[in-house]
Amino acid sequence: MNLDAYFRRIGYTGLPETTLETLRALHRAHMLAVPFENLDIHLQQRIVLDEALLFDKIVHQQRGGFCYEQNGLFAAVLRHMGYDVTLLEARVNVREWEAGTPFDHLALMVQLDERWLVDVGFGESFREPLRFDFGGPQKQANGVFRVVHDGVEGVHARQANGGDWHDEYRFRLKPRTLRDFVEGCDYHQSSPQSHFTQQRMCSLATPKGRITLSDRRLIITENGHRTERDLDNEADFQRHLSEQFGIHDLHFALKRSI
Repeated sequence: MNLDAYFRRIGYTGLPETTLETLRALHRAHMLAVPFENLDIHLQQRIVLDEALLFDKIVHQQRGGFCYEQNGLFAAVLRHMGYDVTLLEARVNVREWEAGTPFDHLALMVQLDERWLVDVGFGESFREPLRFDFGGPQKQANGVFRVVHDGVEGVHARQANGGDWHDEYRFRLKPRTLRDFVEGCDYHQSSPQSHFTQQRMCSLATPKGRITLSDRRLIITENGHRTERDLDNEADFQRHLSEQFGIHDLHFALKRSI
C-alpha cells in the first residue's frame, strides 16, 4: 500500500507512527478530506469491497464513499502502519439488535494502551476516536458522545441539545472481516428500502461545520448556523459537486427531476 499517496489525499503531513496522537490526526484529516457519498450507486456502478479497489477510488480517483468503503480503507491503512484494528458489525438507529439490518454499518476498534472506537464513515459524527471502555460523556468540538458496552454488545450515542442521549448505532464486539460486510453493502446499494438508493448525496466535514449536497438542495453549516439553497437543475448539482467536493465529470444514467 502506498501510504504516501494516502497521506497526500487527506493532507496528513505528520510521521507514520502508531501512536494515539497520529490516530487522532489521521481520523480528523480523513473526515475533512474524504466526502461521505453514494454516487456510485446512482451511476449504476457496483461497489466491491476490495481494499485495492477502495484505495484506487478514494485515493487515485479523489472520490469518497459510504461506511464500508471509508472504514474498509481506513482499517487497511491503519493495519499497514502497524495498528491493531478490529472490524465491528453495527446496526443503525435500533433499540434492539434483532430489529436492525445485518451488517448495516462497519465501525472499527483500535487497540493501543486502551481501546478506541474509530469511525470515518458515519457522516456527521465524532471527528476524533472515542475511548471505548470509558462509558462517560466525551466532548468534542462538534458534539458530546459516549460509548457503553457489556463486553459483547454496545452502543455509540450522541447527546442532543436538550441533554438526552440518542443511540446512533449498536455494535457487537465479535471480530469481523471485510468480506462479512458484502451482504450489507449489497443491500444498501440495491434495495429500494435503503436510503442510499433513494437520492444522491455527498457530504463533507469542514473546520467550521459541514457541507451536504443532495439531489435537490445544498446545505452549509458553519459555527452552528445552517443555510439551505434549492438547486435549479442538474447543471447546478454538477457545479456544486465540482466546486465543493472536487468531483468532476460524473455522468449519471438515471434522469432525476430537480
